[in-house]
Amino acid sequence: MPDTLSVTAPAKVNLALSVGPLDKARGMHPICSWMVTVDFCDELELTRLESGRLSRYAVLWHDEAPIKTDIDWSIQDDLAVRAHLLLEQHIGRALPVQLTLRKRIPIGGGLGGGSSNAAAMLSACCALFDLHEEVSRAQMLELAAALGSDVPFLLGGGSAIVEGTGESLEHFDHLPDLHIVLIFAQATCHTPSIYAQFDKATPSQLRPDAVRSLAAGVGEPFNDLAGAATALTPELQEHIEAIGKQCQCNVHITGSGSSMFIICGSSGQAQSTAATITEQLDVHAVAVEPTRYTLSSETTSP
Repeated sequence: MPDTLSVTAPAKVNLALSVGPLDKARGMHPICSWMVTVDFCDELELTRLESGRLSRYAVLWHDEAPIKTDIDWSIQDDLAVRAHLLLEQHIGRALPVQLTLRKRIPIGGGLGGGSSNAAAMLSACCALFDLHEEVSRAQMLELAAALGSDVPFLLGGGSAIVEGTGESLEHFDHLPDLHIVLIFAQATCHTPSIYAQFDKATPSQLRPDAVRSLAAGVGEPFNDLAGAATALTPELQEHIEAIGKQCQCNVHITGSGSSMFIICGSSGQAQSTAATITEQLDVHAVAVEPTRYTLSSETTSP
């Protein structure tokens, strides 16, 4: 078994997001979404400690993070830490680790940063402690679902149609050939508030056919939560209009906001568009492409 592992926790982008009416019995909205993970990542370094040691956790901003808000939550509330504690509870014994989490993905940006950290923690701990015979794939998905609706998808990442409340996954074998510009607004969108605003409008119906059509290359990205996000966060609409005018392109919102994205025709165009937005409009932007997790051994036990 390795002593130390490094794992990337990539951001996710909702290329299409259809949201159904609130299921009052479950207190959640069913969705159908085409999600991809992209190469804009948080980084986790995880070291296995000797038996009997107490786990230690550090969460800090990466030097390259575009937006650095206060890390003001309790360490016990961090999703990566919660994932570790949940795995210990499931296994029935301590799994002592030292975690250093360096975050690039903004908080409240609709990019699934916390969920991706949780998924990466589950995967890394299973590799670090060789738990694959003790924790089945089905059990991993159950643990992931207990942590959040995006976590099951983010266990593997890549490209998938995600339905229900995140429990139904239809993974694609190949990553889409996409060149994306991620745009980071300073504003933070509170997901429960966005859904509450969404519920005030005429209830929408799920559009799985439209999601699958886009995944097949037909149609434009869409997001049923975009109207609620811009209603509660007017500066988002200002950004969308300014960026669309400057770059002559369609600007989309991912998840419940506040991050936005543009689809470009080439890597070079994405790079130049990101530079233009950052320099001309004073809004952080970065060119990204679809990716999967990477898990690498730093050192190995003798």
